[in-house]
Amino acid sequence: MTEAIQYRTDEKGYGEIRLNRPEKHNAISKEMTNAWKLALETAKQQPIKFLVITGAGDRTFCAGGDLHDLHGEMSPDEAFSLLYPMKEVLYEIASFPVPVICIMNGDAVGGGCEIATACDFRISREETAFGFVQTTLGITPGWGGGVLLYEKVHPSFAFHWIVEGARHRADELREQGWVHRIVSENEWQDLDQVLKPYLSKSEAQMRTLKAQYKKKLSILPLSAQMDDEVRNCAKLWDSPEHKEAVGRFLSRG
Repeated sequence: MTEAIQYRTDEKGYGEIRLNRPEKHNAISKEMTNAWKLALETAKQQPIKFLVITGAGDRTFCAGGDLHDLHGEMSPDEAFSLLYPMKEVLYEIASFPVPVICIMNGDAVGGGCEIATACDFRISREETAFGFVQTTLGITPGWGGGVLLYEKVHPSFAFHWIVEGARHRADELREQGWVHRIVSENEWQDLDQVLKPYLSKSEAQMRTLKAQYKKKLSILPLSAQMDDEVRNCAKLWDSPEHKEAVGRFLSRG
C-alpha cells in the first residue's frame, strides 16, 4: 500500500513531506496524522536547510480532515480527541527549527488552509483558490490554524475570512500577504527554480533566521491559544448545523 504521508530528503539539502492521497483530495485521515508526526520528528533530526510540505496530484493541496473519520455523529469529547493530534502537528510545523515552505499544488479548503497557514511561506500555482470554509459547516477552525492566521495576515482580514467562510483566488490572497508567490504552469515544472532563493542559503542562516521569527511570533503562548481553538470547535461538533452540513457532504458519495 502506498504511504499517504511520504517523507524524503533531497540531495540539495532540504526535506519534503508529501500528502499522497490524491484520490481523496489529500484529505487527512486519522492514520495520516500519526504518520505526519513521525515524518516531522525524522525531519527535525536531519541537517536540512528547510522543509517543503506539498501534495500529490495537480488538483488539490489538501481538502482538510477526512469527514469519514471526522463525521458529525461524535460527542464534543470524541471530536476533541480526534482534532487535537492535528493541532500538535500544526504547532510542530509552526515551531519547526528551519523555514517550512508550503508548495500548494492545487486548491485547499478548511483544514488544508490551516496546514498551509502553519507553514512560514506559501507558494501557489496560478489559477488556484483557498478557503477557510469551516464556518459554512457549522463549526470553526479546529486544528489551531485560525489562531495562526491572525499572526500571518492582518487580524481584520483573518477575522472576516473565517466568519465569511469564503474561497479566495491566489492573487487576492497574495495582496493580503497569505500567498507569498504565485507560480505559472511553466515554472511549476522546475521545482529547483521555484526553490532557488532558499537553496542558496546555508543551513546555519536558515536556522538563525527561523529562530528570530519564532521569537517575533511568541510561539510558546500560541500553543495554549491553539488548544482553546480545538476545544471551541469540538463544542460545536454535535450542533444541528454541523451534523446537517456533514450529512450533505457524505450523501454526495
